Amino acid sequence: MQRTHSRAKFWLGMLATIAIVVGFRELALVVCTWFGMPSAANIVGLISLFILLVGVRMTVGLPIWLSGSASTLLVDSGFAFLPVSAGAGILLFGLGADLLPVSAVIIISTVIPLWAFAKLSAAWLNQEQKHVKGDEL
Repeated sequence: MQRTHSRAKFWLGMLATIAIVVGFRELALVVCTWFGMPSAANIVGLISLFILLVGVRMTVGLPIWLSGSASTLLVDSGFAFLPVSAGAGILLFGLGADLLPVSAVIIISTVIPLWAFAKLSAAWLNQEQKHVKGDEL
């Protein structure tokens, strides 16, 4: 009996977690549609749910069922990226002669911003080190 009760509690927590996530997304869709930008619903729902959960965690604490079911959903949803990656690879190789130019654009558009960010970060860190060393003198 205990095992059945535990299993029912687990699934109830999973359903409640999914309902919360879907509910926030749908509420965000209604709000964003009202403001004329329905494409922002996913990020608005995500950010608003994050802010609410941080507030609840800092005040009363998150319920155990929410933490457990969210952890389970995150671990299991990691497998969703495997088919997406395989599909992207198949699509890329389906480009034929355009594979190299498309790959070059993807690499260049990734590497150049990363390089620029690294340069800016290095300059900022060097300036911080000079500032700290100046305070120690």
